[in-house]
Amino acid sequence: MGDDFYLVTSSFEYFPGVPIFHSRDLVHFRQLGHVLTRRSQLDLTGIRSSGGIYAPTLRHHGGRFYMITTNVDGGGNFYVTAHRPEGPWSNAVWLDEDGIDPSLLFDGGDAYYTRTGPGRDFEHPRIHQAKIDVAGGRLLGKAKPVWPGAGGTWPEAPHLYRRGEYYYLIHAEGGTGYGHSEMVVRSRAPFGPFEACPHNPIVTHRDRPRHPIQALGHADLVDLPDGTTWAVLLGIRPKRGRHHHLGRETFLAPVTWTKHGWPVIGEARSRSGGALGPGRVELSMPAPRLRPVRFAPPPARDDFGSTELEPSWNFLRNPDARSWSLKERRGWLRLVGRAVSLDD
Repeated sequence: MGDDFYLVTSSFEYFPGVPIFHSRDLVHFRQLGHVLTRRSQLDLTGIRSSGGIYAPTLRHHGGRFYMITTNVDGGGNFYVTAHRPEGPWSNAVWLDEDGIDPSLLFDGGDAYYTRTGPGRDFEHPRIHQAKIDVAGGRLLGKAKPVWPGAGGTWPEAPHLYRRGEYYYLIHAEGGTGYGHSEMVVRSRAPFGPFEACPHNPIVTHRDRPRHPIQALGHADLVDLPDGTTWAVLLGIRPKRGRHHHLGRETFLAPVTWTKHGWPVIGEARSRSGGALGPGRVELSMPAPRLRPVRFAPPPARDDFGSTELEPSWNFLRNPDARSWSLKERRGWLRLVGRAVSLDD
């Protein structure tokens, strides 16, 4: 939006939900806070571990920010809106309970709602889509399948874009582990029929088992004023084999477009015979041609001198107001033991 970039990430069973970050150069980010800050927006009662909030998407249209996501154990797909990324954000507008990973495309006077939905079996859902009235908070008809995936397991995390004469649908496949990858298809109509990119996947590291970045996929795209395209995507950095104690992290990579109008995320490479292969992402890559804007790093120590917790602190599920305090003893975080156990 203007000279500013905003990024949201999933938060699962933690509260507040959906941390939101701000950048001026796509390299240096600072956390502004959270999108879901009230129990009325995010009820995590009884939510299982790794349940809760999946895969948020952030969009801006008509002077308003839209964050759309899924509470997988608590109501399904919904969106909230705000005039400023810092909030306040609206109450949840609930859409449906089928599928996960919803996304929005604003295309002129139309808006499209795209998500993963039921398919031929558990491991092969399909990409579903419907038109949506965001002002009225309702789908204009039931979401219907528009793409079965490019052949891999778990077609998910879809995003629809309008670029020139084509609608591009990118999505992840292969599961969220070491087989993760990103695919792209396109059509001249938003509901298809879609044709698959001849060099899918457009990024994956599943054929690079010794590379320090693994499980790449689940991408979203942003265009810069200079005409370049960039992708944010998920990956892990395993240590000592296949353990990754930081979980899934957000990576930035350049996107190049072929002469035939297909994207490649990361460094393009060729297969044997000269055919284009999947893109690769490295730990160090060229940055966008934007003036660097660095933010002061968050302090390494918190003395709890404020009346509010810093945004780096989270609760496991909705907090009990009786279990903690910053006011009972100024300059201290007081934690009060409760009767619940770790199993609870």
